[in-house]
Amino acid sequence: MFKTKLILSDRPLNINIKSDDIKFINLSSLKIANCIGCYGCWTKTPGKCVIRDDAVKIYPDIAKSDKLLYISRIKYGGYDTIMKTMLERAIPVQQAFIRLVAGETHHVQREVAPKNATIIAYGEISDEEKEIFRKLVARNAHNMNFESYQIIFTTELQLEETVASEVEKWEASLS
Repeated sequence: MFKTKLILSDRPLNINIKSDDIKFINLSSLKIANCIGCYGCWTKTPGKCVIRDDAVKIYPDIAKSDKLLYISRIKYGGYDTIMKTMLERAIPVQQAFIRLVAGETHHVQREVAPKNATIIAYGEISDEEKEIFRKLVARNAHNMNFESYQIIFTTELQLEETVASEVEKWEASLS
């Protein structure tokens, strides 16, 4: 399976990406509808969402990526709307079938590369929201096929610098 590095951001960023192995997607510039919960991606058109919008171009990239960088404002301890909508629309990369992982039920993946993920969470985030977000990411890690993940909390003012630092680490590992 082809592997790539993918950056999903909930906003435009002024960052310099030098490697062709890294793909940046600004979700705020795309048309991504809410999941309607029809489960057509599991039954009618397995692996493909029935809603024809920009999300159908993104979730295959999520599936094949071995490194992910999610950049999202945090609201009430969760991803902001744009990121949450995209992650919900990525369920076609999973099957309707369930497996047990560490005594919990999780979906079987549909040709999804194991991932090393970094989530950069930004905004004015309280300690309580940080703890809620840590729990959310830990719970989602199995369904998102994360082998490992880290969460970096930052402010909006430091966001681009934080992202640039992570991208530089990726680029250094490619050379």
